[in-house]
Amino acid sequence: MKRTKVIDALQRTDYGSDITVMGWVRSKRGSKGIFFIALNDGSTIKNVQIVGDEANFSAEMLKQITTGACLSVDGKLVESPAAGQASEVQATRIEVLGTCGNDYPMQKKGQTFEYMRQHAHMRLRTNTFGAVMRIRHNMAMAIHTYFHEHGYFYFHTPLITASDAEGAGQMFQVTTKNLYDLKKNEEGHIIYDDDFFGKMTSLTVSGQLEGELGATALGAIYTFGPTFRAENSNTPRHLAEFWMIEPEVAFIDLDDLMDLEEDFIKYCVRWALNNCKDDLEFLNKMVDKGLIARLEGVLKEEFVRLDYTKGIEILQQAIKDGRKFEFPCNWGDDLASEHERFLVEEYFRKPVIMTHYPKKIKAFYMKIDEKNPVFDGREMEPTVQGTDVLFPQIGEIIGGSVREESYDKLMGEIEERNIPMKDMWWYLDTRRFGSCPHGGFGLGFERLILFVTGMQNIRDVIPFPRTPKNAEF
Repeated sequence: MKRTKVIDALQRTDYGSDITVMGWVRSKRGSKGIFFIALNDGSTIKNVQIVGDEANFSAEMLKQITTGACLSVDGKLVESPAAGQASEVQATRIEVLGTCGNDYPMQKKGQTFEYMRQHAHMRLRTNTFGAVMRIRHNMAMAIHTYFHEHGYFYFHTPLITASDAEGAGQMFQVTTKNLYDLKKNEEGHIIYDDDFFGKMTSLTVSGQLEGELGATALGAIYTFGPTFRAENSNTPRHLAEFWMIEPEVAFIDLDDLMDLEEDFIKYCVRWALNNCKDDLEFLNKMVDKGLIARLEGVLKEEFVRLDYTKGIEILQQAIKDGRKFEFPCNWGDDLASEHERFLVEEYFRKPVIMTHYPKKIKAFYMKIDEKNPVFDGREMEPTVQGTDVLFPQIGEIIGGSVREESYDKLMGEIEERNIPMKDMWWYLDTRRFGSCPHGGFGLGFERLILFVTGMQNIRDVIPFPRTPKNAEF
């Protein structure tokens, strides 16, 4: 008989029909010779209940039905007398496809998330991680659908690159050289002439620079793929391997960019509420009781658009009023997560798009303001048309900017910051040949999943996290 997925079995009402379901045992209990099995195949957070008379099955086979075991069940679909479920399966045949020993690491008890990270190959079978992964899939679908519907082209940028988009230098090197016999020149620098690419190359930290090339040819593109950062950071917000969404758009100004950021993220949140109801309700109950209200709140509110200078003034006034922060927040400082969350969660109580940051704390490619709108004649350091979207629980979730389209101004920034550009001639050519106003943003996919699921650690929203000293599975 053809298998019926659990999600479909639970929606069927043709009671009395023969049905076959397959999945893994979540739990098994018995009462007065009747057994009850909660079976789940990953298609939904909900289990289908299997009911059977112990007298009709061998005791040896029933012993093998333990938490985690894999079963194939034939039976009749019947209306369930139990509360909370419309239907169940009265078993006529059970085949144990895979037994599961007592050392199964995901037994039905309250394991910590830290414990489950040590068993990431098995944690996917739990209710929580099944819900997170189904939401992760839905968010990927939302992203592709949004950009397709808005006329963007999916653009594939290289994972191996000779450029550092952020100028951070914290990149994973790619080489075929013998690390035990590295040839060096007289200055002690490694010679790459005999390496695979003939130069030093690394895994990308961003597809933005190549994405700009696509935008100046196709008008509007987006990238969605893995990126890598060799930052030795063990915080709940950092991964060494993570996914990024990076749209780039020609002929866009700062206001249009902020409109795009707000519209895009609201679309993703709305998609989650419309398409992940059961999983969100489970996470709202088990992980974060304010999750659904917070998601709905994002859709109700217009995002605040806040100049960095005004934001600093608000934070400094809060300090005068007795609010204590761990890190300083003077004009020119890069805001810490605690500052961002104060603005979003306590002061405005809604998402914030912060703009016009000091030039010195932002990337070289951001367009410099000719005049900052809030300086009121004061002499201040130059600011840029950058945008950070700040969210409750997360802090920064999107970082974007209008890009500098002037060749001379861009070269001025490169020289001022001593950025090695010998391998970046192709990027500069976009400013030499038909340059145009353009901009875009980067959204860390896992940070979006953190917000949508209510999970607290970024290692719990990616199947197999890569962090310092951790590359298991």
